[in-house]
Amino acid sequence: MLKILSGKQVKTLDAAHIEFNGITSLDLMEKAALAFVAWWKTIPLNDALQIHIFCGAGNNGGDGFAIARLLHQSGRVVAVFKCFDELAKMSPEAFSNMEKLPSEIQQKVWSEFDPDSDGILIDAFLGVGFSGRLRSEAVEVIQRINSFAGKKVSVDIPSGLPSDELLDGPCVEADYTATFAFPKLSLLFPEHSQVTGEMVLLDIGIGDEEYSRFSGSCFFLRENDIAGVHRKFHRFSHKGDFGKILIVAGSKGKMGAAILSCTAALRTGSGLVTSLVAEEERQIVQISVPEAMVTFSLPQDLSKFDAIAIGPGIGVGRNAELLATIFKNYTNPIVLDADAITILSQNPELLALVPKGSILTPHLTEFDRILGKTENHQDRLAKASEFCQKWNLNLLIKGANSVICLADGRHIFNSSGTQFMATGGAGDVLTGMLTSFLGQGYSEERAMICGVFQHGLAGEIAGRKKRRGTIASDIIEAIPDTFVELGIS
Repeated sequence: MLKILSGKQVKTLDAAHIEFNGITSLDLMEKAALAFVAWWKTIPLNDALQIHIFCGAGNNGGDGFAIARLLHQSGRVVAVFKCFDELAKMSPEAFSNMEKLPSEIQQKVWSEFDPDSDGILIDAFLGVGFSGRLRSEAVEVIQRINSFAGKKVSVDIPSGLPSDELLDGPCVEADYTATFAFPKLSLLFPEHSQVTGEMVLLDIGIGDEEYSRFSGSCFFLRENDIAGVHRKFHRFSHKGDFGKILIVAGSKGKMGAAILSCTAALRTGSGLVTSLVAEEERQIVQISVPEAMVTFSLPQDLSKFDAIAIGPGIGVGRNAELLATIFKNYTNPIVLDADAITILSQNPELLALVPKGSILTPHLTEFDRILGKTENHQDRLAKASEFCQKWNLNLLIKGANSVICLADGRHIFNSSGTQFMATGGAGDVLTGMLTSFLGQGYSEERAMICGVFQHGLAGEIAGRKKRRGTIASDIIEAIPDTFVELGIS
């Protein structure tokens, strides 16, 4: 997994990479510019349009100057707007790349830019080194950029956005943010979605091993992290090897939650799935999911199950005793979702009984119920870390870039998923997937990594066809395709 560094650590990372590879800082800047232009050619932006590039005096501006040269060389019409005066102290790399600009590229002062111009704007004004308050002129530059009606693309980070903190002032409102090497933490905050637009991670050749010398508890989960985490099964494996799980879900009027969770678990690979439901609701499950078994009371011997999930659609009335019974009679980690989390929030004394290593999967409202009201995502991450370490539990903050919060204090941000997954029942699907992986013998961390990423990937696959019409059942149907895409047998 890719470690997420602070903005202050970027300069040290760059310097270490330069020394290790025997290159210059200009070489690294050129690699970044080449990566940007290669990505640029893949996105649906009209090549015939004028490209306006706002460049600062620092290394972010240096990236902008290099990008301007490369785009010009590929036949684009480019104009550069300098966001500094002639007496400003420029970084050596920015100065060198400005000097390399072909004479055909127009160079103007930012105040000469006409916001009513056609074309596309590239923001290379302020980079990850920004912190504190903006100068008045910097505010004016950002306001001029934001007054442009066309598409805006920020280089590495939108100008004015701190790398690691919440936004507290003006900021470029980008449609795309092409960030280098690793995603800056603030790009992953939901509060910043309106200014970061679509985030794209560009590889500039810095290997994962080069991050090992840096401290940090935040990581970014990518597709190439998944295959090596999965267990291997062979042709002599039988259904018992793929796990026996119990899913406690559903109630009158909410049996869909049980159906979705059970079906998702089966599609994820569970060998045997049992659903605990009210007897009068049994036909719904047995007709909808004939592969699942049904029980009407809690089995006396829970040890026969490799994993248990409880919560989706069970209701909160009189179920606290059921949770307590399960907690007292089952020692392996449990997946707790939906109503089970609400019950815990109403009966905090039960927290001490939850088996260590268990996985809680709250959405934001449920998160606030059990951990207390939060003001923002930064506050949420801090509370999750404290909660997980105090109780030796794992927690998933669901949403775009869902965050896996582990009992040892690490935070793993997911990269898969789509807005089309914002539909009822998607969380029930995730519960089934997580429980399935636990039942197949995965550790809690590996179950969460595989479950969360492949849940998001299934949503992407379903969303490609169904778009806004995607429903939870579509996500389930796409689960097997995730194994195919990832090359997992």
